[in-house]
Amino acid sequence: MTPTITLFYAGLSALILLGLSARVVALRRKHQVGIGTGAINTLERAVRAQANFTEYVPLALLLIALLELQGVAGAVVHALGALLVIGRVLHALGLNRSAGTSMGRLVGTVLTWLVLLAGGAAALGVALIQGLG
Repeated sequence: MTPTITLFYAGLSALILLGLSARVVALRRKHQVGIGTGAINTLERAVRAQANFTEYVPLALLLIALLELQGVAGAVVHALGALLVIGRVLHALGLNRSAGTSMGRLVGTVLTWLVLLAGGAAALGVALIQGLG
């Protein structure tokens, strides 16, 4: 079995990461900052949006892929993938607009954590049902 559903969400995630990375590069060029953020607020937010994406997405995609490989229903895999992508986009938009609290950051974080919680619980359940080998 090939995890084609996860492949789709991994592809979307790669494009989102490239967009976040391009924003960081553009802001560094604009403000002539070679490394770090130069204490420029917009650049700091862009760097954190990119970093936060890379902190959460790999484990979430791994969980989703492993669940798909274990034969978990495609609708569940799609739901987890869609929630992850939506959550990460909302979080990045919210953080790029404001360093303070925002609805985008809140909803994006909740959706991402929900994917990790549901994916982690499902992975544990599948592993326990299958007897851990």
